[in-house]
Amino acid sequence: MTTRTERDSMGELQVPADALYQAQTQRAVQNFQLSGLTLPVRFIQALLHIKAAAAGANQQLGLLAATKADAIITAAKSQLQQTDLKHYPVDVFQTGSGTSSNMNVNEVLATLASQQLGEPVSPNDEVNLGQSSNDVIPTAIQLSAVLTLEQALLPKLAHLLTIVQQKERSIGHLVKTGRTHLMDAMPVTFGQVLSGWQSQLLHNREQLQHLLHSLRQLPQGGTAVGTGINAHPDFASRFCQQLSNELGYPFSPANNFFFGISSQDLSVTLSGQLKTLAVSLLKISNDLRWMNSGPLAGLAEIELPALQPGSSIMPGKVNPVVPEAVAMLCAQVIGNDSTITVAGQSGNFELNVMLPVIAYNLLQSIELLANGCQALADQAIAGFTVNEAHIQQALHRNPILITALNPVIGYMKAADIAKKAYQQQRPVLDVALEETDLTEKELKALLDPAKLCQGGIV
Repeated sequence: MTTRTERDSMGELQVPADALYQAQTQRAVQNFQLSGLTLPVRFIQALLHIKAAAAGANQQLGLLAATKADAIITAAKSQLQQTDLKHYPVDVFQTGSGTSSNMNVNEVLATLASQQLGEPVSPNDEVNLGQSSNDVIPTAIQLSAVLTLEQALLPKLAHLLTIVQQKERSIGHLVKTGRTHLMDAMPVTFGQVLSGWQSQLLHNREQLQHLLHSLRQLPQGGTAVGTGINAHPDFASRFCQQLSNELGYPFSPANNFFFGISSQDLSVTLSGQLKTLAVSLLKISNDLRWMNSGPLAGLAEIELPALQPGSSIMPGKVNPVVPEAVAMLCAQVIGNDSTITVAGQSGNFELNVMLPVIAYNLLQSIELLANGCQALADQAIAGFTVNEAHIQQALHRNPILITALNPVIGYMKAADIAKKAYQQQRPVLDVALEETDLTEKELKALLDPAKLCQGGIV
């Protein structure tokens, strides 16, 4: 490999000749050979947006020459259009402030801006002007989370809601056996089942949208410890205005920079809400798996789309692969939340020192949930069909229907009828006709599954 010589405050070292980064990034590559995992592209792009906005703000404040500011902004935009991660090779497990990743982006932009101008542009004094890794990285965590929520998760969550609503309109009138403890219970409609899913998803969406307001309040401008040392007093507001103009979202300076730099409470809160969404998707996935179970020895209430052979040894077997994949995805998000919770406790005095691993896990969770919503919507819920004949047969043989007669004949008598119906494998109506003074017409009215889904006293 051909190399070139680069220099930083610690001296000279060799860097790959075609690398856009410089000495500090190369030191990080050599020091942190721990996982082979690098920070997600959306995080790198958030850093690029930050550098462009900072250059624009510093130019407005008269601290950075227009030619250099323009060159930095142009370099950032070129990297945003085509983000090649080979130029951002720093391992996730690095210095806890993320300094290496901040300097990585500073160096890439300095190299490109220097090439454009034909004169040196400093990664520290100019690209990083008025900034510190300690406010840049927390800002990048919040910014990348906002952009990924707005552009990926919330639209796909809305799509999942739409598909569930469409399914409710098409099959909502059908009545099925309800289940508690996985055991037969009173009947419900598919519409009622799907309405429960909808409410879960709506609650998650509302909570995520509420968090966006806090996430858009950025700690950029606090610099090293939150005091704003080496940054113009108006830098934070000018920076947020630049970012708002570029991205179209209303960013503002944080009310307290010490909060945004020394803690990651916002990330912990967001991760907790992402975990809640994962739990919701896991419940929906398992409902689909159970209703699809069979086709002969299971519930067989629905049939999910057949997407691929389900066994390497059992011909004709088809499995609920998408709900299973989404369930595993949810398990990963729940695990990520544990990592973020531990990392959030590492706000030692004026700086949290587990920022890169928070960024990695938070963005992975958002992306996974976005993809899970899309998969459940398009590959499972939109295409499943209802086995109407089977659910009707099971419904009318369900001894628990006798619950509707409690106010008429009493709990103990109803229990005797339910046991007899189950033991003899007969419809509860037939047994009730023998064991009570009620007429067939009265029993049909009292035990009508559709009416029983409406609640109240029959």
